[in-house]
Amino acid sequence: MIRSVLLGTGSALPARRVSNAELAEQVDTSDEWIVERTGIRFRHLAGPDETTATLAYDASKAALAASGLAAQDIDLIVLATATPDQTFPATATKVQALLGIDDCVAFDVAAVCSGFLYAVQVADSMIRVGAHRRALVIGAETFSRILDWEDRTTCVLFGDGAGAIVLEAQESADDVSSPDARGILAAKLHADGRHNELLYVDGGPSTTGTVGKLRMKGREVFRHAVTNLSAVMAEALKGIDLTPDQVDWVVPHQANARILDATARKLGLPAERVIVTVDQHANTSAASVPLALDTAVRDGRIKPGHLVVLEAMGGGFTWGAAVLRV
Repeated sequence: MIRSVLLGTGSALPARRVSNAELAEQVDTSDEWIVERTGIRFRHLAGPDETTATLAYDASKAALAASGLAAQDIDLIVLATATPDQTFPATATKVQALLGIDDCVAFDVAAVCSGFLYAVQVADSMIRVGAHRRALVIGAETFSRILDWEDRTTCVLFGDGAGAIVLEAQESADDVSSPDARGILAAKLHADGRHNELLYVDGGPSTTGTVGKLRMKGREVFRHAVTNLSAVMAEALKGIDLTPDQVDWVVPHQANARILDATARKLGLPAERVIVTVDQHANTSAASVPLALDTAVRDGRIKPGHLVVLEAMGGGFTWGAAVLRV
């Protein structure tokens, strides 16, 4: 059996780091208000010369260095983003060019905050069928460019950044539930377009001809997030005969500390097994899961052999979970 094995992780953040206190000088808010409701203390905001593509490129270089591979070893790039550099071509092709790869399959995936989970399953499927051997999977966003900076209920929640992983096809005879089975073991994805008006951007090429700004009904999104995330994590584990108590780490979408706490409680997981970076990065949409994953790999919490669950929910609604053994 062919499995997609994780070889390396990487991440990148814009140079500018903005505290709640600094934000409160421009927006009618306060550090106490933001921390109490979200757990966010800092976020990074892209400067004029920083784009989704440049952040994705920097994260990709770090992931490649960690994997021990050269850029030319990659034959597939899947980039998840809701904030591409251009309407077209795909931002993935810009990253390809920046990496100096002459020819490989490169395209974007749009599923907002769940985008990285969608990209992982797409890349994993293409690797499993033998179409590709080594994939660069990226989540990258410059959400600061689509925020309404006069809406204090949303602009304080988001930041910019990128994360990337390198996957390689490797043969395995181990059952997915075996502790010796490495790589992507399971993935479950969902979408329900009936909830468009709860989290969306009010613009687009075929509707307004503008980029638009983010709009969100936070209370309703919170309720759906806790229910959907706990359910899809349980679904992914159950599908391969594993249980939450066997999980070493959960790497969730970093939207809101209260959502992370509520989801962990619903699954019966102790808080110390949940990777949390929302306090430092805020919500970086499709970048948040790979950013948090790279943080925990590099600080030594996530080690080879650990069973890790990735999960996210975003506008659409879209949501999903993936189980992998590092």
